[in-house]
Amino acid sequence: MSALSSPPLPDATRLRAVQRRTIWILSLGQILGGLAFGATVSLGAVLAADISGDEAFSGWATASVTLGTALTAVPLAALARRGGRRPSLASGMLVAIVGVLLVVVATGARSFPLLIIGFVLVGAGQAANLQSRFAAADLATDASRGRDLSIVVWATTIGAVLGPNLVGPGEVIGDALGMPALTGPYLFTIVTQALGIVLYLTLLRPDPLLLALRITAHHSAAGTRVAHADRPGAARYAMLAIAGAHGVMVSVMAMTPVHLIHAGATLEIIGLTISLHIAGMYALSPVFGILADRIGRVATILIGQAVLVASLVTAALGQHSTPAVTVALILLGLGWSATTVSGAALLTEASAEDRRTRRQGRNDFLMSMVGAVGAVVAGLVLAGVGYGGLALCALVIVVVVVALAPLGRVRAQAAGEQQSAS
Repeated sequence: MSALSSPPLPDATRLRAVQRRTIWILSLGQILGGLAFGATVSLGAVLAADISGDEAFSGWATASVTLGTALTAVPLAALARRGGRRPSLASGMLVAIVGVLLVVVATGARSFPLLIIGFVLVGAGQAANLQSRFAAADLATDASRGRDLSIVVWATTIGAVLGPNLVGPGEVIGDALGMPALTGPYLFTIVTQALGIVLYLTLLRPDPLLLALRITAHHSAAGTRVAHADRPGAARYAMLAIAGAHGVMVSVMAMTPVHLIHAGATLEIIGLTISLHIAGMYALSPVFGILADRIGRVATILIGQAVLVASLVTAALGQHSTPAVTVALILLGLGWSATTVSGAALLTEASAEDRRTRRQGRNDFLMSMVGAVGAVVAGLVLAGVGYGGLALCALVIVVVVVALAPLGRVRAQAAGEQQSAS
């Protein structure tokens, strides 16, 4: 695009206003995404077990969504790199709508393979939700990056809390429309995803990624600002920390309902425990974002690892106590939140502009794959050494993340020295 056809770049005051508006739009999109999946994710296991005729296949729904998230993370990041965040986020939601329609058709046709394909496509919506936190960091400064992306992460809490309450009304509406049993709540998924598409395509203007790239190109051409130094070591450490925390969280969380059922807990207690865990994952994310901005990304990652240690030790020592397990799950969510928020900020600022979206896509792919593998392996570990043994095994991942923390710090200092010398 020529200089004559390009709109003028915003000044500092206008840029801050654009960023605030971008955060609000992305947060609203996250609420819609949370409503979409919160209303239906719990039904996936039920549908998989019902249509397959075997409860052993109940976990395939969640695994398929996770796999779909991993498979679409890199393509959506590539689309963002070429055309901006708007088409990428909207495309992920559109693919998710197609997936939901396939799930409804598969349920009516009693086709398990088609059901699994549908859930894989639904994972694209989750990939779009993950990408939105990086979109929040496109126009952020180093001083506010953690806070800005954490606000978007926090918005997920609203949808995650309200979404499950839509299952009942969805069933009533589905019955009235003659839809297959247990698929009525997916109407809310279709509607909220469609609203998200309209939101991003019409209101996410200017596109934060495209504007950020224009600003970088302008300053580089004018020689008025040094581009972010690329720090691949710190970027790799950020990916490791995020994937490690996600693997620990998913493996322990996925097995907690099974453990509590064997311990005699009621479904109400199990539901409360998981709800408190989800609150720990999202509710305090702005606190960790501000903390990451003030004391540093790696320092906040290490705080998250310390909280994960407290969680795993509590789970191991208190495995026979339902209150202790509940406390452990809350701490598990808090440790995950601190690590992923600060890790996302570190990954963004440790990557040069021309490599940033590619690495963000790889990060979400790795994060999702580790979570999927962790859930599968956790079942085997639980069967072999029990819940306490699973928690202690997960400690190994935390030790690795803590031991490699100097990679993030040393590289960051080197980059700072390089920029000072420029």
